[in-house]
Amino acid sequence: MDITYTTERNFTKDDVRELFSSVGWVSANYPKRLLAALMGSSMVFTAWKGVHLAGLVRVLDDGSMTAYVHYVLVDPEYQGHGIAGHLMSMVKDHYKDYLYVEVMPEESRNASFYQQHGFSIMQDGIAMQTVNDNFAD
Repeated sequence: MDITYTTERNFTKDDVRELFSSVGWVSANYPKRLLAALMGSSMVFTAWKGVHLAGLVRVLDDGSMTAYVHYVLVDPEYQGHGIAGHLMSMVKDHYKDYLYVEVMPEESRNASFYQQHGFSIMQDGIAMQTVNDNFAD
């Protein structure tokens, strides 16, 4: 499969809305904020099939020691072709001089994917969040 990978943020609000919708993420309902969040992120690694945004990884970092992989997603139409793995390799290469690269999968079924890419489950670690019920685009 002919996929182009980049860290350039040349995606549009419609591109990200379509990608996030393809995997059923609620973030797709807030395309304006989603685009702003991606533009304000430390790094965004993307995969393109022609002009179609096929996958994306968002990373937040402190500029020195720790980077957090916030999410990894690939349009179901393009899953199974190694896109997410390639994007994770780009993340690990970019952050090779950091002490920690961390990820907190929201679904335990995704843990094996991260383990395949060198991540290990943190002893006594747990993901937590609060949700703002008044959030709007």
